[in-house]
Amino acid sequence: MTLISAPRRRLLQGVAAAIALPSFGALAQSPARQFRIGHQKGYLTLLKGRGTLEKRLAPLGVSVKWTEFTAGPVQLEALNVGSIDFGDVGEAPPIFAQAAGAPLAYVGATVQRPQSEAVLVPKGSAIKTVTELKGKKIALNKGSNVHYFIVKLFEKHGLSYADLNLVYLPPADARAAFEKGSVDAWVIWDPFLAAAEKSLEARVLADATGVVGNRAYYFSSLDYVAKNADVLAIAIEELNKVDVWGAANKGELAGELATLWGLPKPVAELSVNRSAYGTTPITKGILAEQQKIADTFFELKLIPKKINVLEAAGAGVA
Repeated sequence: MTLISAPRRRLLQGVAAAIALPSFGALAQSPARQFRIGHQKGYLTLLKGRGTLEKRLAPLGVSVKWTEFTAGPVQLEALNVGSIDFGDVGEAPPIFAQAAGAPLAYVGATVQRPQSEAVLVPKGSAIKTVTELKGKKIALNKGSNVHYFIVKLFEKHGLSYADLNLVYLPPADARAAFEKGSVDAWVIWDPFLAAAEKSLEARVLADATGVVGNRAYYFSSLDYVAKNADVLAIAIEELNKVDVWGAANKGELAGELATLWGLPKPVAELSVNRSAYGTTPITKGILAEQQKIADTFFELKLIPKKINVLEAAGAGVA
């Protein structure tokens, strides 16, 4: 019998163990994917509460993280620094984000909701037509969806941008100015619009019907779209399910949104009842609408350069 020294025996045992065991690479699991969602108090928040997105993404090894924000532009800033992968926003902020070089990608859009933004005048205002707004003080949030709306509304009624006397104020300050009579009109969106109608008895002079579309958008980054198209497709599908449910259950939807917004239910009901419902993947046709907004904002010198909105489209956009 050949005797093997103790050190050699330990060496051989180690080699045998290494051969018998799978390699570290085989043992290591592929890194789990993350889906970091930024949301305002709205439909994404409703989706979060239902938990259906997590259930659908679990078999794909995707974990979901939710972070609440106060507004769309803040979410876009978070996207730009790599803190989130997905969020919701109105028409205008993505234009500014793309012009600033953010790695933005449009991935979904709601149907058009023109009745959800409007020009308001005080209850006792003598102003009865859009043309009577010429030279009058009009409050709005600069560079927002309603900024584009008022420009196109004036064009429709034969007025020019030079005929506008705009007072740039965020919604809370604009409402205060409107209440005090410091401005003659206020261009605003829901639920601020519905709240002013209900609590101030403000009168709608004109909404966006026949003027502009007023969509909401869902965005990601170009890099995330390239690597996680399946995740994003599921997210848009689940959001559309919330929309479909909301259209069929407006009373319940109004109740949930009233709680989220911290507003009386009648305000939420007014907003919900005039809204339109449906969420779809992004298309070139939808982005053509955004291009018109981008071109208008460039002409008004609200953005520093012309942009091609299609550069913010993920691969496979129809």
